[in-house]
Amino acid sequence: METTATGPSALTDDEILLRDTVRRFAEERVLPGELARDKECRFHSELVAELAEMGFLGIPVPEEYGGAGMTTMCYALTVEEIAKVSGSLALTLAAHTSLGTMMIVDFGTEEQKKEFVPPLAAGKYLGAFGLTEPQAGSDSGATRTVARREGDAYVISGQKSWITNASYAGSFVVTARTSEGRGADGISAFIVRRDAPGFAIGKPEKKLGLHSSDSCPLFFDGCRVPAAQRLGPEGEGFKYFMKTLDRGRIIIGAMALGLAEGALQRSLQYAKERKTFGKEIANHQAIAFKLADMATQIEAARLLIHQAARKKDAGLPFTREAAMAKLYASEMAMRVTSDAIQIHGGYGYTREYHVERMYRDAKLCTIGEGTSEVQRLVISRSLVQDGTGF
Repeated sequence: METTATGPSALTDDEILLRDTVRRFAEERVLPGELARDKECRFHSELVAELAEMGFLGIPVPEEYGGAGMTTMCYALTVEEIAKVSGSLALTLAAHTSLGTMMIVDFGTEEQKKEFVPPLAAGKYLGAFGLTEPQAGSDSGATRTVARREGDAYVISGQKSWITNASYAGSFVVTARTSEGRGADGISAFIVRRDAPGFAIGKPEKKLGLHSSDSCPLFFDGCRVPAAQRLGPEGEGFKYFMKTLDRGRIIIGAMALGLAEGALQRSLQYAKERKTFGKEIANHQAIAFKLADMATQIEAARLLIHQAARKKDAGLPFTREAAMAKLYASEMAMRVTSDAIQIHGGYGYTREYHVERMYRDAKLCTIGEGTSEVQRLVISRSLVQDGTGF
């Protein structure tokens, strides 16, 4: 593929074509009803089906398993463009792909990949990922859900919290402790079907933002799962989840970037239309400087995200870069969406304008797939271990 620009953030012709295709879909199909869906807490069922038909539910999945075989960079661009108009739909796509699907692609046996990945990539149903528990969030090594081996099956008992896509998922990748003790050792990963005996999905959570994204608890009451649905050897599940979260952090960074870009676009448009003291507010220095700062922070986040995605696609270590991208982009999105409300004034504080929704939606990006505090821990440990800084 040939590039059409130079520099670390240059996109190839194919990447530009994908970006523009997703942008048109987002603006023409997603944006028109987004305020209503947010108010009604209505899931994007029809739009998810359209994404599946377009092949966007399997962007990074290898073609041999029914996916598009595209890069992490293409995946990040897709999530970014959708997030410009809908953080909820962007999160639905991200959780399905990064967590519910790619963990099986990366760590599953050939039989598991052939059985579970093609229907996920085709959008026959969504995928979900169960790591967080009521007493195990950032401290995910404190997992209390247990899996006891009984013949050719495991019996799982416990609970998971805040599981994105739970109401619409057909398969779940979850962690459970297969040996006694605390910490990462002894935690294994399993693929659980929606209809597994002893498995139940709770009621959707009522959240600050992302109202059109589905989040529910999961309950395992003697849930029987065939041993053939364990991902990898016993005790390796924690490592798998941590590696999966590295990729996911790039994508949550891209979601935050998209939310911030959407807020800037609407702020710029409003500032060029709204007049005070005889001129457009975009020409008042107080507003103009806010717009300048917003654009600068967005561009810095874009460079961090693209660097992490390019390293991932090149097969280079990218854990630190992914943490940096997610940390900066998520906190940047909070600042930018807050400034967007300030620029809109009283209108920005109402639910009739998109920036209010974007502000609420952006907060999740500082929490999900590792809080900002966890990202700083990952980055600082990497610096200390490396000894040089860069």
